[in-house]
Amino acid sequence: MKLELFKTFWGFSGGPHDAGPLVRAAGFDGIEAQVPSDARERESFSQALEEERLAFIAEVTTAGGYVPVRSASPADHLRDIERSIVLGKPLHPRFFTIIAGCDAWPLATQIDFFSRALDIASRHGVECSFETHRSRSLFNPWVTLEVIRAVPQLKLTCDFSHWVVVCERLLDSEMETLAELACHAHHVHARVGYPQGPQVPHPAAPEYADCLAWHQRAWELLWSAQQKNSYPVTTMTPEFGPDGYLHTLPFTNAPVADLWEINAWMGAQERRHFQAFLQRDADRDEPMRGRAQAAAG
Repeated sequence: MKLELFKTFWGFSGGPHDAGPLVRAAGFDGIEAQVPSDARERESFSQALEEERLAFIAEVTTAGGYVPVRSASPADHLRDIERSIVLGKPLHPRFFTIIAGCDAWPLATQIDFFSRALDIASRHGVECSFETHRSRSLFNPWVTLEVIRAVPQLKLTCDFSHWVVVCERLLDSEMETLAELACHAHHVHARVGYPQGPQVPHPAAPEYADCLAWHQRAWELLWSAQQKNSYPVTTMTPEFGPDGYLHTLPFTNAPVADLWEINAWMGAQERRHFQAFLQRDADRDEPMRGRAQAAAG
């Protein structure tokens, strides 16, 4: 299995032409961004993707921005999904990663919503992955598990930083739940949360080493499940961002770190982590291969 890294456009003011050199310098493979709604901008965006040779993951938010409009109905959310797919499909994204639904809906509504969302994806012949995100349908691990059991075809974009702050703890006690969900993991947003927030000031800081280590253990669960599901490629977007996620100094609002430096560091760290994961996996398999060869001889 191969790891491919994507640069988030959250908090980035440029376009694909501006991102291309940064992506290549950091050893990333592409970008994750929302599809422009304006037709001319969309055509320019598509051309830039091709010229820069960037792989593309299309991000979708329904019924508003990252936090949904509370009064929006499931039908409103579903219309946004379909509209985004129609606009984004000509750009040939690897898949659509969708921030959808509302945390306040009853479980029966959640299940019906995701069933209908998958019907829309199937009708348009695209792959959709739904993010575990605060304020949205998949806002905690237990609701997500109930939805997955009812809609087993659902694929997940796993951003566990949201669950850490919602649950106000690192989820060591919930690894069995995560293991059951892991076989539905399609994409990873590599942001490190902590019990009081969705984004540590810097994942390299030693005071947050336990938070980084927990997220990495959780990501390994996902990688192991993807290996069993014969994924040739696992995708990851380091997704440290602005909008109150990035810590700032009081009175000046000056950021405590540079977002792109953090995300580039996270990408390099996870390349090393992924290679170590593969090597440990190979080392575990070697004695078994040796015994099998001896038995065959």
